[in-house]
Amino acid sequence: IKSLFASIIKQLTKIVNLLNAYYLQIYNTCYNKIERMGKMNTKFILVRHGEPRYDEVLERKYFGMGYDLGKLTEKGVMQAEKRAKDPIFKDAEIIVASPYTRALQTAAIISRITGIPLTVENDLHEWMPDTTFKFELDANNSFQEYLLAQGIRKDHHIYHWESYPALKNRVEKALENYKSYKKVIVVCHGIVMSTLTRFDDVIEHCGVREVTL
Repeated sequence: IKSLFASIIKQLTKIVNLLNAYYLQIYNTCYNKIERMGKMNTKFILVRHGEPRYDEVLERKYFGMGYDLGKLTEKGVMQAEKRAKDPIFKDAEIIVASPYTRALQTAAIISRITGIPLTVENDLHEWMPDTTFKFELDANNSFQEYLLAQGIRKDHHIYHWESYPALKNRVEKALENYKSYKKVIVVCHGIVMSTLTRFDDVIEHCGVREVTL
């Protein structure tokens, strides 16, 4: 009986060791896979919106953020349609757009032609010329001050514009939500795109930049 009992214990020990080795192998495989996913880089295809028009919003005397309801011109629509056929979009999994009309309309055109699904990301909206949202001062002058300051706010500045570092932080946080994709189309604004390229990057309507994050 003692011999039989010892044999059973020996066999059980062997089985337990085999199971431990098996589960350890599964754990290591899963851990390595998760680690690779965490390090996976995403390719972002950045697209500036097409040429906009503001005659309608001016006629209605919209001001402040109401100005951003301006849609595309006929030329802007054609720019978006042409860009939608760009082979650079091949294998893109999703289109992420700024909520502003000119960007969202551009993204909708690209989505319609390519068949790539579209979503809206609020924090990809345009650079803010007035972070107080009072819009009491001229936005063009605010932009000129921003350019002269290279996007770095100082106490002596007159206008309450969004700084380049703050804008960059906003954009990068927004794109973090899409790091699970391999390739993403982002339709937004020139200044927004410049936070991922360089401060003085001048981007034409429906111009494209490619970055990997």
